[in-house]
Amino acid sequence: MSFILDKEPKLLWKHFNELRKIPRCSKHEEKARQYILDFAKAQGLTANTDTAGNVVVSKPATPGLENKPVLVLQGHLDIVCEKDRDKDFNFDTDALQLKEEGEYLTADGTSLGADNGIGVATTLAILEDDTLQHGAIEGLFTIDEETGLTGAFELSPDFLIGRVMLNLDSEEEGSIYVGCAGGGDTTIKMPISAMDGPVDCKGLLVRVTGLRGGHSGIDIPEQRGNAIKIMARVLTSAAKNTQFYMSEISGGSKRNAIPREAMARVLVNVDKLEVFKSDIRSKESKILDEIRPIDPELKIEFEDTEPSTSVFDISIQDNILNMLNGLPHGVLAMSFDIPDLVETSTNLATIKTENEIVEVGTSTRSSITSALEAERGTIRSIATLAGASIKQNPPYPGWKPNMESSILKLAKEAYKELSGKDASIKAIHAGLECGIIGEKFRGMDMISIGPIIKYPHSPEEKVHIGSVERFYNLVLKIMEKLE
Repeated sequence: MSFILDKEPKLLWKHFNELRKIPRCSKHEEKARQYILDFAKAQGLTANTDTAGNVVVSKPATPGLENKPVLVLQGHLDIVCEKDRDKDFNFDTDALQLKEEGEYLTADGTSLGADNGIGVATTLAILEDDTLQHGAIEGLFTIDEETGLTGAFELSPDFLIGRVMLNLDSEEEGSIYVGCAGGGDTTIKMPISAMDGPVDCKGLLVRVTGLRGGHSGIDIPEQRGNAIKIMARVLTSAAKNTQFYMSEISGGSKRNAIPREAMARVLVNVDKLEVFKSDIRSKESKILDEIRPIDPELKIEFEDTEPSTSVFDISIQDNILNMLNGLPHGVLAMSFDIPDLVETSTNLATIKTENEIVEVGTSTRSSITSALEAERGTIRSIATLAGASIKQNPPYPGWKPNMESSILKLAKEAYKELSGKDASIKAIHAGLECGIIGEKFRGMDMISIGPIIKYPHSPEEKVHIGSVERFYNLVLKIMEKLE
């Protein structure tokens, strides 16, 4: 992967190349954290780790610039680990394999880790570069952002000195983010009453594949296909003409990723097998017509399997399918205040069958607290009606825009000087750590910026190479102007 080492800025790409070798799926950032600590020691910088595993690396001001405000450069160490189903890859041991596609850098069959590897590498490059003139810097590296913002939640209010922050976790060049959605997850558990599998039946594995998936906040307005919803639709449709018996259903892997694949293991009477398949293929064709412009590779595949000896009780099976059909997914409301901003959405994210329980996971986002509460209440009501138990985690806060922000003013000026264009000021329908950090560290003045990153949280993830250098230069220009 040495080809990226020739790109500018060289220090940034050096660190990104090292990070792509380090396993760092959410909740498993130990080796990435050690990389940061080893780096700080080699550079003679002070590094502190808190009980959660967050790290802050402090670099003193250039002599003569001690009166500048302390600047916090913040990003998260973990990445979303997604791969194509047929990709032989172990995220616990294997290095990401990078490739260049035109103006973009991507990975071979896996997520790239540009979210938030570019932000982390940017901070490391700035901390390493002794030619820069700057005030004191704190590089804040948080853990487990992608599956619960855990690191940000567990930050101690005395962990940082700085009260001006650049969050380096956005994905759109020319946009300065000043607000984000809050959110919360729901776990639904349906106990399975089992019965003996009927005789004269064929075992069949039904798979929904070929969908793009993507980020459950950023990509949700594109109306990409949801493999779990599609599976529920096709099975419900097939049930009109064929009684089948389900022994397993699963799909999705991450709360913050739109599910790309789903599977169901069923028994079907031998005499009705072709009718069952034909009904599903017919429904597949109709669903593909609905989503073809955004998800043209939808496929539903069948595979013969050994018949299961134990299957779901029919009433439980009906309740599960009815619940999956009824649970919301997608955009639920648009903002009245900010054009084209999704206000409220839900991702029907995961389902698995394990230990005689079918467990469903959803993730809900909203920039309005009352709307978030209402939508989570809707999910609770649907699950309750289906006879399931529900657990909802405490929601994380959104980040309210401050249009009078001093760092926003400087960033707008810096972007105009570098590009000759006005930056777009936006809020994002995703859970940036800024909302939590703003509550932990009162008076924190902050914005979020980043390069062009497309299709995060999926194997399609890619970063625009040229935009990374422009993003880096923007960070340096903001640092220069800070006073």
